[in-house]
Amino acid sequence: MKSIKILALAVCVLAVSSCSIVRGLKTDGKGGPDIFSFEQREHDTIANGEQHFRFPVAQKKADWIDTTYFYNKPHRCDSMTFGEALAKESQTQGIVIIHNDSIVYELYKGDFSANRMATIFSVSKSITSLLCGIAIDDGYIHSIDDPVTEYLPELKKKDPMWLKLTIRHLLDMRSGLDFEDTYEFTTLKDLKMINAMARLNYGHNIMRQITGLKFRCEPGTQRRYESMTSAILGVIIERASGKRYADYLSERVWKPLGMEHPALVNIDSRKHDFAHTFGDIALTIKDLAKIGQLYLKNGMWEGRRIVSEDWIRQTADCDTSYHGYHFNWYNINYEGFIRPQYSGYYALGICEQVLYVNPHKNLVIVRIGKSNSCPTILPVLLDQLSCTWPE
Repeated sequence: MKSIKILALAVCVLAVSSCSIVRGLKTDGKGGPDIFSFEQREHDTIANGEQHFRFPVAQKKADWIDTTYFYNKPHRCDSMTFGEALAKESQTQGIVIIHNDSIVYELYKGDFSANRMATIFSVSKSITSLLCGIAIDDGYIHSIDDPVTEYLPELKKKDPMWLKLTIRHLLDMRSGLDFEDTYEFTTLKDLKMINAMARLNYGHNIMRQITGLKFRCEPGTQRRYESMTSAILGVIIERASGKRYADYLSERVWKPLGMEHPALVNIDSRKHDFAHTFGDIALTIKDLAKIGQLYLKNGMWEGRRIVSEDWIRQTADCDTSYHGYHFNWYNINYEGFIRPQYSGYYALGICEQVLYVNPHKNLVIVRIGKSNSCPTILPVLLDQLSCTWPE
């Protein structure tokens, strides 16, 4: 997702009928949500357990911060140190780097701290993907090639296209739905899409919005990044498991991984209680690092299988289409950047929230930021950094 700029006054005047846009204005202002906006929203708690895992701190901290490395841009290659990159990249609020299972570097700025939660925006999609894999392991979901109507049968009567839409299409952003993550207003069509995004983010009934969706093309034929796909995936997980998203995530991820803090996920309303599985999980930076560590360890945690190794393999497999995006994670091989020999993969959200995993280097990096106004593309910077890292 890009930075949400839903709420210019002109849009509100043209869309006075949209309560969701007005609600968004009141909640987050015209600039959209920030990393602490969850404090003003309705949310469910993702409970942690009594046993807490803490990463050990390496006795020898990283000595590479002043090492020069190369940062590749299209048609350009800059040489700088990681310290210099951080100095330029003033919007960073926190970074934690885990190498060989220990913390080798951490940094906190401004109002952020190791124990403060922040919204991770579309990194939430990657956590929803993880829970989908777990639901398959648990037998709640039979296959990602199942049609969504197997779990949401009320959609069968809405449009024949629903019968062709599969869970795999949702994971790979190939739904064909007439929905788009639009944040700029230039045409009347943009206004329609902005209104739909506002309903998804600020509306009180996500399921009613889903049942009213139309298709722009047949599922599987085109790719387009859409937060709605992860919203539908979240509903499927809840329907299939018979459990609330927050409770299932607590049971199968938060407690087994020994998360140090409970997390929060925004919901549409207390009445309907559908989780914002597409972009509104808030958690602490080191607990997010544990999600990366779980992927790094191929789905194992402290000797316990959390998700199948095959799910991790499918997620990490290089996909050269659509910016390397599939299973709600990205490969580095996109946008014309040079792919290093041993590159990683990552989850990405607005404000450049990044969860980066590099199994070749036994490396997990988490970055929390407060805006998108960055002089670098963080996942690429982190991948270039990893190339200089000893194995």
